[in-house]
Amino acid sequence: MIDSRRFSSFDFKGDVFGGVTTAIISLPLALAFGVASGAGAEAGLWGAIMVGFFAALFGGSTTLISEPTGPMTVIMTAILTSMMAEYPEHGMAMGFTVVMMAGAFQMLLGWLKLGKYVTLMPYSVVSGFMSGIGVILIILQLSPLLGSPAPPGGVTGTLMAIPDTLANLQWRELLLGVLTLAVLFLFPKQYRKYVPAQLVALVAITLISVILFDSDSIRRIGEIPSGLPSLVFPHFSADMFTKMIIDALVLGTLGCIDTLLTAVIGDSLTRTEHDSDKELRGQGLANMISGLFGALPGAGATMGTVTNIQVGARSPVSGIVRALVLALVVLVAGGLTEPIPMAVLAGIAVYVGFNILDWSFIQRAHKVSLSGMAIMYGVMLLTVFVDLIAAVGLGVFISNIIIIEKLSREQTRHVKAISDSDNNSVPLTDDERAMLDQAQGKVLFFYLSGPMIFSVSKAISRQHASIDEYDVMILDLSDVPMIDVTVGLALENAIKDANDVNCEVLLLCPNERTREQLDKFHVMSFIPEDNDCATREQALQKALACIEAKG
Repeated sequence: MIDSRRFSSFDFKGDVFGGVTTAIISLPLALAFGVASGAGAEAGLWGAIMVGFFAALFGGSTTLISEPTGPMTVIMTAILTSMMAEYPEHGMAMGFTVVMMAGAFQMLLGWLKLGKYVTLMPYSVVSGFMSGIGVILIILQLSPLLGSPAPPGGVTGTLMAIPDTLANLQWRELLLGVLTLAVLFLFPKQYRKYVPAQLVALVAITLISVILFDSDSIRRIGEIPSGLPSLVFPHFSADMFTKMIIDALVLGTLGCIDTLLTAVIGDSLTRTEHDSDKELRGQGLANMISGLFGALPGAGATMGTVTNIQVGARSPVSGIVRALVLALVVLVAGGLTEPIPMAVLAGIAVYVGFNILDWSFIQRAHKVSLSGMAIMYGVMLLTVFVDLIAAVGLGVFISNIIIIEKLSREQTRHVKAISDSDNNSVPLTDDERAMLDQAQGKVLFFYLSGPMIFSVSKAISRQHASIDEYDVMILDLSDVPMIDVTVGLALENAIKDANDVNCEVLLLCPNERTREQLDKFHVMSFIPEDNDCATREQALQKALACIEAKG
């Protein structure tokens, strides 16, 4: 299951340095995501370790860094919140069971070789739901940033609780949160390549909090258990089973999209090509193991991956080194996390949410396409206030309808019917035009070109509506590489209508694939074998002969 070829480009200095560097970047993010999810800082750290290690070992890319991400954390937060609300005693176990199910779903997609289809969705939809997730992450951190525990009810509950949160504002924690955001946004770019801004904010603001405030005046993480995490045995409930499946599909699908998009970015930087299906199998296995140990799920992380490549990593060894460094921190130096304020982690999470927002597309969406802008903002609002599946499903549906409508307009131009040589819309030679003129308007030359999809069936019907005015119809499909069932039926109706008015039908279809499709649709059975022509010249000669015979 481990592909040794992925390790062939191992570079000791680059991979070790890449692993240590990305571990430093991952530490504050893992802590922040663990706390934000409600599972605890240790769940975030062990998620970064488990997912990072097994995805690197069994995945399908060379330099991808996998860990808990902002989008995955948002979904996991909603899952744990709903499960704990319904089943306080077993809700946590059920939440991590969903993680295992999501991992199994990812592995299934990999085994079915569906990886290449996962990211086939319009960019406006991807941008909308990613920006929506960024907004959710920011909103969910408002209460912790202001010094209050996160209220129940997700986004809606947090927004409705704002008056109470403001009434109980803890200015010390707000100060620490604001200072954290200030460091993250204002940290000079020239220094970011040497040390991540998140780590600087985590260490600097924690030191300030220790100097200015005593331990009891603000909320802190506390000591993280230094031992290995306990196993979480899968727990199911008949009442929640359907919801657990849906949540697993959402979590797994989001992880697939997040991972494969990041893998594509990594490929562009390393000039390599990842194996999508193997990557999904590796990510799925990693998430199953992570869920089994009560750790957060993860996916390919763009910032970590790009940093990993930039510092010289060339093989999955960097991801393994990163996981081992984080494990060493947890097992040996877990007590160092005790004084970290919750507000600092909330500030880091807000910063991540801010960066998840697709600012590039938001700034120019109105210039690119009004429909794309509407879809993007619609998906974003649905993601924030309704549901991720509803948002993506509706967004993809509307986008596809718009695309089909545009394709229909374009394809309609490739459905042409002429009866005289003065019309230059059909590519005929001079000799062929001369023969068409000899027919004196009694031949309808019906020409189709390009892929014929269901949306052009109406155009076909319109073009042969006056078929009773002609003696012969030449159906030219020589430039049609494929047709679908709807177009096949439309052609069948055109042939039947021609036969009903005693109009001879001649077929020109040299493309073997198109001919096979016509056979499958039984269209060929309506055309006599003698009327199946090999060239346009032959079809026109036969048409003239038919006219002469009828005359």
